[in-house]
Amino acid sequence: MTNKIAVITGGSRGLGRSTALHLADQGVGVVPTYLENAEAAAEVVGQIESRGGRAAALQLDTSDTAGFEAAARELSRTLERQWSRRTFDFLVNNAGFGVHKPFAETTEAEFDQLMNVHLKGVFFLTQRLLPLIADGGRIVNLSSGLTRFALPGYAAYGAMKGAVEVLTRYLAKELGPRGITVNVVAPGAIETDFGGGVVRDDPELNRFIAANTALGRVGLPDDVGGAIASLLLGGNQWVTGQRIEVSGGQNL
Repeated sequence: MTNKIAVITGGSRGLGRSTALHLADQGVGVVPTYLENAEAAAEVVGQIESRGGRAAALQLDTSDTAGFEAAARELSRTLERQWSRRTFDFLVNNAGFGVHKPFAETTEAEFDQLMNVHLKGVFFLTQRLLPLIADGGRIVNLSSGLTRFALPGYAAYGAMKGAVEVLTRYLAKELGPRGITVNVVAPGAIETDFGGGVVRDDPELNRFIAANTALGRVGLPDDVGGAIASLLLGGNQWVTGQRIEVSGGQNL
């Protein structure tokens, strides 16, 4: 067992939910955040508690920087109440959504929505939570295989994730003196509700991706959740500033 605590944005569904459960199974206290679906967040907390773990959900809009101060105060109260701690150990910047549109048709509003969640939100939420992250802690930012290979329709999304990868290297450099590691996990195509669940629900697309993946199938949430948990909990204290792709060898 461990006395570590993780904050996972978007922890009520998909990859965030899988990460939360993997960490909880290894004794980590978990604070999954959610945007609107309090019921899904409560279900994750209930699953963790039923397995003997400890968790507390936190409502957070990662696109709204004006709400970060209040969220940080609520997180501080949660840490004190649930764990008698003033700090936490792991931050997983996972919250996100996708826009699939040709470059020529992507609107400025869609671009701004992606930027607010995937780049601006990650930048300023991490900044605001820095005083609450324990020295020697670990940060994982979520990127995408779409920063390595290009698929039409993801120009804006891929650009945001590319920026997150650059930001990760700067954070690793600047937070190194505190012993905080910062890395990127870049999933390939995963069967979740992301992007309307197209990878999961479109058999033709699913088969196409599987045929272009070394391990012969599309990824599952647990493939990524397990990888994030191992990066946070394993003997990876000397790994920082790195991009780790978890794609089963997609588009090699």
